Amino acid sequence: MNINGSRVLITGGSLGIGKATAQLLVKHGAKVVITGRDEKRLRLAVKDTGAFPVVADVSKASDIKRTFEESMKYLGGLDCLINNAGIGYFSPLSDMNIADFHEVYKVNVYGAALMAQVAAEIFKKQQYGNIINIGSTASQKGYEQGTIYASSKFALRGMTECWRAELRKYNIRVMLINPSEVTTAFNNPDRIEREEEIKKLRSVEIAQSIKSALEMDDRGFITELTVWATNPWLN
Repeated sequence: MNINGSRVLITGGSLGIGKATAQLLVKHGAKVVITGRDEKRLRLAVKDTGAFPVVADVSKASDIKRTFEESMKYLGGLDCLINNAGIGYFSPLSDMNIADFHEVYKVNVYGAALMAQVAAEIFKKQQYGNIINIGSTASQKGYEQGTIYASSKFALRGMTECWRAELRKYNIRVMLINPSEVTTAFNNPDRIEREEEIKKLRSVEIAQSIKSALEMDDRGFITELTVWATNPWLN
């Protein structure tokens, strides 16, 4: 995909990976819409990225409908959906409950699926499009207290494979990006971004990975890309 002139919709674009990706794509000539639940934070992100804001929650069907209406009006079409919105919850097996599962799944799984459903119909009609799901290394290996979050990312990984099998015949590329630990506001209840650490990945590394995956000629695509910190034990 040629980034210059492309039309991109990014969920969860007010902070972290979503914000960094919007900033990078706009810098290289893309027209970008970012969504987020917090209007104040989203407006601040617009100043840093040059993207167009849509205040929306991917877990709400009415917000998804409005997101695409406003995005299509602003962009004049769509070339790429980046399902980046996500939340985390971590607890021992003994402390889990259905409400916690639902809270995470309605964003990480249901929201991503419903966003992709609408985008896929647009892409099928034009016989072209790109869907990038932001997964996690947690989708590849579980860990202690990770039952809810890791299982949501395992689900996203499985859905990615299903969509890929279904949509390739329409020239739609479905890709999964798996970041390792990144210094973002993820899982911070106050949504304050953590300070960068030399040993950790930054949002910009993931943004660069997304851009690189998209830039491959449309005759091919990277199905899954995992990004690890080179030396997380560095002092």
